[in-house]
Amino acid sequence: MTGSSSRVALVTGAARGIGAATVDALCLRGYRVVAVDSCAADQDRPQLGYDLATPDQLEAVAGRHPGQVLPAVADVRDRPALAAAAQAALDRFGRLDAAVAAAAVITGGRPQWETSEAELRHLLDVDLIGVWHTAAVTVPLLLAGPEPRGGRFVAVSSAAGVTGLFGLSAYGAAKHAVVGLVRGLAEDLAGTGVTAVAVAPGSTRTDMLHATADLYGLEDVERFAGSSLMRRIQDPHDVAEIIAFCCSPEAAPLNSSVIPAGGGFRP
Repeated sequence: MTGSSSRVALVTGAARGIGAATVDALCLRGYRVVAVDSCAADQDRPQLGYDLATPDQLEAVAGRHPGQVLPAVADVRDRPALAAAAQAALDRFGRLDAAVAAAAVITGGRPQWETSEAELRHLLDVDLIGVWHTAAVTVPLLLAGPEPRGGRFVAVSSAAGVTGLFGLSAYGAAKHAVVGLVRGLAEDLAGTGVTAVAVAPGSTRTDMLHATADLYGLEDVERFAGSSLMRRIQDPHDVAEIIAFCCSPEAAPLNSSVIPAGGGFRP
């Protein structure tokens, strides 16, 4: 990719899943990356019912790419901590060219009228406001880049952000809102050279998919394969390749797009 060898990215949710795979994909293209993850905020587990990533997992991602990846522990709900991670990109690598908001959690499994306000607020705090914070601290740095600007903001939404999924009304509300955020951000960035897009994965082999299976009372995540026209669950690196392209200078025409990445996902 043109100019990728000098580019710098920040990726949230980087310790595992799509976030970790995105770090890998960007590093293979020559990017230097600040890899951000909250690393198992203990107060979240009772609300979520599953474990979040650990510091060891974040360090393992960095260890795969010596000298290219700077790990940073920060919760996307903590805007000052995110701002410090973004500043670390400038301090260590001298610039910031792309930001990927991949951090997210899931909970649910009940119809909307039985879903608690606490669950809704938790999902909004992480999955929506976390993206909002990520944009707020990184976009000014993308705009400060040299002319011609080629800054890219990429948010990971979901198939649940473009359609409805039973038992996941709160999660879907948060992910639909991410799409609205990205499209509004793209309007705000008109003519600057900096762009914003959303990527909407379908069933992807991650810890979150296993958590989703638990919410649905399924013993095997392979049951989700039927929701894709590929008839298989996709690998995180399948999605990461799309995200990595969205981070590139060549991705400018995608501005304001919501890119399906679910292999023909059908609920």
